[in-house]
Amino acid sequence: MDEINIDYNKLGLKVGLEIHQQLNTKSKLFCNCPTELTDEPGEEFIRRLRPTRSETGEVDIAALFEWRKNRAYRYEAPQNHYCLVESDEEPPHEINKEAVIIASSIALALNSNLVGEVHTMRKIVIDGSNTSGFQRTAIVALNGFLGVKGKKYGIETIAVEEDAARKIKESGKEITYRLDRLGIPLIEISTSPDIHDPQEAREVALAIGRLLRLTGKVKRGLGTIRQDLNVSIIGGAKTEIKGVQKLDLIEKIISYEALRQLNLLKLKDELTKRELTKNNFDNINIVDLTNIFISTKSKIIKNKIESGGKVLGIKLEKMKGLIGFELMPNRRFGTELADYARFYAGIEGLFHSDELPNYGITEQEVEKAYDLLKANRESDAFIIIADEETKCIKAINTIIDRIKVAFDGVPEETRGANEDGTTKYLRPRPGKERMYPETDIKPLYINYDIIKEAEKLKPEPVEKKLKMLIEKYKFSQELAEKVINDINLGFIEELINKYGNRVQPSFIASLFVSIFKGLRSKGIDVDLLDENKIESIVKLLAEGKIAKEAVEEIIERATKQQDKNIDEIVNEMGIKTISIEEAKKIIDEIVNSNKDLILTKGERSMSILMGRAMEKLRGKIDGKTVSELLKSKVDNILNNSKK
Repeated sequence: MDEINIDYNKLGLKVGLEIHQQLNTKSKLFCNCPTELTDEPGEEFIRRLRPTRSETGEVDIAALFEWRKNRAYRYEAPQNHYCLVESDEEPPHEINKEAVIIASSIALALNSNLVGEVHTMRKIVIDGSNTSGFQRTAIVALNGFLGVKGKKYGIETIAVEEDAARKIKESGKEITYRLDRLGIPLIEISTSPDIHDPQEAREVALAIGRLLRLTGKVKRGLGTIRQDLNVSIIGGAKTEIKGVQKLDLIEKIISYEALRQLNLLKLKDELTKRELTKNNFDNINIVDLTNIFISTKSKIIKNKIESGGKVLGIKLEKMKGLIGFELMPNRRFGTELADYARFYAGIEGLFHSDELPNYGITEQEVEKAYDLLKANRESDAFIIIADEETKCIKAINTIIDRIKVAFDGVPEETRGANEDGTTKYLRPRPGKERMYPETDIKPLYINYDIIKEAEKLKPEPVEKKLKMLIEKYKFSQELAEKVINDINLGFIEELINKYGNRVQPSFIASLFVSIFKGLRSKGIDVDLLDENKIESIVKLLAEGKIAKEAVEEIIERATKQQDKNIDEIVNEMGIKTISIEEAKKIIDEIVNSNKDLILTKGERSMSILMGRAMEKLRGKIDGKTVSELLKSKVDNILNNSKK
């Protein structure tokens, strides 16, 4: 199956975006704590959360399912980065006016209508990321639009809300969060479902992100901006995909989700062709298969049995080939079933007949399972689960329920983005029951003073910014466009303002848009470098202590040696710059020992000699200088040989 061949118009693809970006304010949204992260864990406390009923007395289904996981949440409370508001022991303060002004400036740029009063609402979230069991959010503007390549895209709402606590680790039923990020102001920009192609979605997200950066009032770096995608096709269902951090993944994720929904509809049709109904999966007999696997070579099953668990299985009538039915690359219907079983029953996974024998399970064990389950090998499938008996039974019942949903096609659900562009089941989609008014915070009136300040911050047009980059820094059109679209736009400008008189502005820009990109393609995680380390590299360049040719290797080493600063890495590499006179001596040695090569090959010897010179001089002196010195020496020898 190939997502490239999908006709998205025929499929009726609809996509809406929710862009979340941290605002660079002095303090958090509902208190005076700073908006910076810290490595200090601080004191700790533990909480358990439970869902609350809405004003109509209903409980949000997503919150209910999170509560049923029976998890404990441990919170790290670093000193000076949290207060009693974050620990939910004090009412929130008034909403941060600075955050509202920044959001209002963006709303004006997006042709949106500012509300007269900003009212704060509570959004139930009990996955532990908020100590209170809810996230506070407030709409600032409505009904705007954004123009991209001649087409208008609706902007439904612009809101400010508090960011969640930062997940540090997860162990069993306990999750540890740090409170430094909780309460940092976010702007949330929600588009209408006007997007009908994956590439279009990327372009709209890029345009919104660029607009945010042009304010100069948003935080930068990976993790400060997140995209949620709402995707559906004709006959499918609205699926929310959470936490897309990398812009380049948007196209692939949407393409794969469209493919997944299309194949779920095909699966539905196949179930009907096989004359199956939901009733076929009522009263499914659960069979104990433990004895078959007493001497198994499957490590997973063996470990579960040895720890007192069992192996339970079910026959799935006329389902042969359907559990292994591929929905998107590397994700099958069986993967979906496993996601559900993992979420609701806490099991590690499942085995099904469409993938066996495999994973240490032998052909003989498969045959015995078919016999004990009284299944027809030509038409039936089976699923087996190894774990505690109660967990196995809960997982099997969950799987049966999910198979029944397959007769309806595509379920509405919230999914999480994987690094390869695929997605996994997270939880049911939340309903309207999750929102209710926040009674501890008084409304903020959008008066003339707020609008006046917002007008001052309104981002300048892209064309004006492009012109400035080209004229002021002598960027090419191509480089200027790459810079203006880069998430580090503000940081690039800061570095140029500090060091641009000693390091070419175009090189500083290329560091982010070209060098980083090239290193990422080699599998080097440049996102591990913080801004301090990047600035240290540029500073060493400005001071003439390293050459440009050394930058890539320094970055590569810095990503692998996180505990060392840039100066330590440079000293280890032994690449501090040398004088022209020292370089001339090294080049003289190379030329004198290769005179025969020069006389034989003439100017063609330059590439060989340059390689030998750079082996000794790379990172210690500019490559252009080496080339000029070398050429002068070679030309001198060749000219003397003609006399």
